[in-house]
Amino acid sequence: MNICIVSDSHDHREHLAAAVSEAKQLGAEAVIHCGDLVAPSTLHAIIPLGLPIHLVHGNNTGDLFHLSKLAHKPENHVHYYGQDGSFVLAGKRIFIVHYPHYAKAMALTGDYDLVCNGHEHRAVIERIANIKGGETLRIDPGTVGGVSAPATYVLGDLEKMEFEIRPVRLPEAPSDRQKAWA
Repeated sequence: MNICIVSDSHDHREHLAAAVSEAKQLGAEAVIHCGDLVAPSTLHAIIPLGLPIHLVHGNNTGDLFHLSKLAHKPENHVHYYGQDGSFVLAGKRIFIVHYPHYAKAMALTGDYDLVCNGHEHRAVIERIANIKGGETLRIDPGTVGGVSAPATYVLGDLEKMEFEIRPVRLPEAPSDRQKAWA
């Protein structure tokens, strides 16, 4: 199962939509958003793509009442966990939170195969030795919104546990010449 991991969209709908659309074209079957969505209406840019969305709120919480309300509509496929969440996709135990120090601590437990966080606004993929003698993968996809850093997201394969940092490619705006022909 391929997944799209994003964070720190900060209301940049076009960036979020571009990342998730590209990931879906590349085979992503679910989205993980690691917080700082801010306005729940930002999700309207990706809900029509039909992918399940797993998300936490981060430190820029926005309107939590409406985010919860949006998540309670089953047709939206939005799973809102609050500050942190754990779930299973493709047999992999996943934990999501916004803060990197919290993510690193959860990775150390060895209870999860994948721990995802945001907040740093820089993409990181690292293996953390855990107390059970294994390794846990920690991923921060960077800022999909391009806030104070290049816009990035992570595309991953849960079966192979292979992940790559990808740049967000916005659709090109039509040139003035193209507009004249329309």
